[in-house]
Amino acid sequence: MALLMLFALVAGAGTALSPCVLPILPAVLSAGVTGGRRRPLGVVTGLALSFTFATVGLVYVLDALGLPDGLARDLAIAVLFFFGISLLIPPIGDRIEAFASGLTPGPARFRGEGFGSGLVVGASLGLVYAPCAGPILAGVIVVSAAQDFTAGRLAVALSYALGSAIVLYLLLVGGRRFAQRLAPVRGRVQMALGAVMVLVAVAMTANLDTRFQTAIASDLPDFLVNPTAGIERSNAVATGLAKVRQSGPPIVAPSDLDKPLSLDTYGQAPDFTDTQEWFNTAGGEPLSIEGLRGKVVLIDFWTYTCINCIRTLPYLEAWQQRYGNQGFTIVGVHSPEFPFEKDADNVRAAIRQSHLTYPVVQDNDLGTWDAWGNQYWPADYLVDAEGNVRDAHFGEGDYDETERAIRTLLREAGHRDLGPGARAAAQAPSAGERTPETYLGALRARGWVTPVHPGHQDYGAAAGPLSINQFAYAGRWAITDEDATSEEGAEIDLEFDARRVFLVLGSPERARRIQILLDGRPIPENRAGEDVHHGRVTVGAQRLYRLVDLPAVSQHRLSLIFEPGISGYAFTFG
Repeated sequence: MALLMLFALVAGAGTALSPCVLPILPAVLSAGVTGGRRRPLGVVTGLALSFTFATVGLVYVLDALGLPDGLARDLAIAVLFFFGISLLIPPIGDRIEAFASGLTPGPARFRGEGFGSGLVVGASLGLVYAPCAGPILAGVIVVSAAQDFTAGRLAVALSYALGSAIVLYLLLVGGRRFAQRLAPVRGRVQMALGAVMVLVAVAMTANLDTRFQTAIASDLPDFLVNPTAGIERSNAVATGLAKVRQSGPPIVAPSDLDKPLSLDTYGQAPDFTDTQEWFNTAGGEPLSIEGLRGKVVLIDFWTYTCINCIRTLPYLEAWQQRYGNQGFTIVGVHSPEFPFEKDADNVRAAIRQSHLTYPVVQDNDLGTWDAWGNQYWPADYLVDAEGNVRDAHFGEGDYDETERAIRTLLREAGHRDLGPGARAAAQAPSAGERTPETYLGALRARGWVTPVHPGHQDYGAAAGPLSINQFAYAGRWAITDEDATSEEGAEIDLEFDARRVFLVLGSPERARRIQILLDGRPIPENRAGEDVHHGRVTVGAQRLYRLVDLPAVSQHRLSLIFEPGISGYAFTFG
């Protein structure tokens, strides 16, 4: 946790220097350079506290009360406009300060040192500043919307806010020194700064701040858009984040942990057939069912762009860590759906990203898939110490039954003292009906309002209103049976009913960007998936990208505006 707090502190300082802050920086400077000498401290204190609240608690408060997502932003705009008017029109400002001064006890009144007024303005700015939080910070603070509030998450958020506050305070102090030279025309300066605050508030009502931010960011390298990107991708931070995510509840209730299951025998397990590269084995050497005799083995068929598979991985790794020294192992059989999933480097990167330590083998020609007669992603088969298939499960869920089956087979193999069960924190699929998956390529496309045919297609302007579960292309696209590659003016619009939206994308030659609009507005950071930063996703490696992460299943329109050269493969929803 200490490492994550240090990272959050540095990330906060970096964010204060990023393009995300540019739209609100004039308002911050306007609020801080006026008033008494303690006003800057009030501004940064209010900003840090309200940012922490907005990041950690406000999402849950709004959801609990059934209030709209944009309420916090609307409130911030109103406060900015209110204080801007008070500076722009001095008589109004005098009346406000006189009224507030009467409510403040003691000699340090609202109008005097200015800490109180700065605190209020800073608090409003913190609500606007919250979307600037980096994706890794968001992942640490809100691993999933279902998690309870913890002191650790609060500490990380405060560290981030403190890093930003330090940098902003230095900017304010520098701005005040400059403003002191303008003392003879202080009244006019205050009116000008008030006008700036009003203009920023008006611009925010039209989302011009987010559009400006996106426009600036699209022309800058990623390290300037997100100065802490390198730190976010470091092994140390990734490991710390993984530990936070693995500190979940028991998979099996302690009262049910040692209740044995009655497991049938389905014959000898087929061997690994027509495989390619092996990962996480000694020297990359292949394994065999015969060579694993004496161990309980879980065979997991998966592919790294399958969201259902990805959600099972924390459970698999938890079992490997818990029982790996007690006669148990997992072997992941990576059976690709798309051609790019056959690339060994892509599979290796997916294994590293998911922190998998158990052996994984490439099944590019589906030889092992066919030997087992498998038909599903994910599919798990349990093999006992004698090499017999004893249990099978297809799809997600029933993790408690699988762990009980593992423990049953381990006891059969002579391992009596198995200790406590495994723990895992993972993202659960949403309950109920959701928008069904669809593909961008012509072969398996469904739900599209216009015909999807191979070739270069011009779909014209963006679609009008869509019905639930409908998809629409706009602009020019190069479509094959398997994928669609964006060309000039490329856009996809869809009306979905789900909590989360995922899209398999790739731009391996050069990173390219997609702007994301939710209900016609740049997607708020607290509604964006972990791959989205500042309302856009940077597409590089061919993999599954997480675009939307809502507090609950709900219906929305999603618009994706593509730079040319990005290939899309399949939408899935959760």
